[in-house]
Amino acid sequence: MTTSAGGSGSWSENILEYFLRNNQITTEDGAEIVWYHAANHKAQMDEALRSSAHMIEADVLLPGNESEHGPPIMAHPPETSSDNTLQEWLAEVMKSNKGIKLDFKSLAAVEPSMMLLEKVKHYLKCPVWINADILPGPNGTSKVVDAKPFIDTVTSFFPDVTFSLGWTTGWHPEKVNEGYSWAMVKEMDYICSGLSQPVTFPVRAALVRQSCSQLLWLLEQSNRYSLTIWTGKTDNYSIEDLLYIREHFNKNQVFYDILEPQNQEFKQAIGIKVNF
Repeated sequence: MTTSAGGSGSWSENILEYFLRNNQITTEDGAEIVWYHAANHKAQMDEALRSSAHMIEADVLLPGNESEHGPPIMAHPPETSSDNTLQEWLAEVMKSNKGIKLDFKSLAAVEPSMMLLEKVKHYLKCPVWINADILPGPNGTSKVVDAKPFIDTVTSFFPDVTFSLGWTTGWHPEKVNEGYSWAMVKEMDYICSGLSQPVTFPVRAALVRQSCSQLLWLLEQSNRYSLTIWTGKTDNYSIEDLLYIREHFNKNQVFYDILEPQNQEFKQAIGIKVNF
């Protein structure tokens, strides 16, 4: 990148500053940012580009069993094929003024994807977030993406890109679900404290309220840190849980990538108009 870290137009620019500067939000409030999740296949990508979303999230993997040498595609496991490649996806998305978040479930797809991003970096003036779950978290059973090679590969191409670094998690309706432990947040800070670019931590809504002390501590460690609240399709959590987060954390440090109908109910509860 030719722009300095955090500067106007750079991939590390705070998304609130970016969308405020472009008159797409009215205040530096993370709840104003609208997300479109899993914009992988062409139909979903087209819908996302037509939508009111500020940020488009999509998943990148290699086709087949990831041992093949095909180009990166847009799909979420357990899918292994797609009607959309990353190259095609970027060609469409860069025509818009929307920010992007690319989610990686394995290391194999990272370097070929960074090579494709490098080809379009001068045309992609929007915020770019690169996401992976790099540590085991509460009830997490999925395989983590190895933190050091992931971070090193991404920063070797883009030293000022915004990272989204999370924990693998699970949620079980029939038992008490532990939150993010002190060991988990301290290990994450240990990994991220040496970085210079912004880092957002995706955290599962149903696990946040019981982890407030730990997550507040984590955000206090650096002004580069933020949270992105996300929700599992079958998770049981309440609007009160979201309002509790809203009350205890700074509004400019928390983003909400949550599913309907809770998203609309939450926005209405805090007085933010919902556009579709």
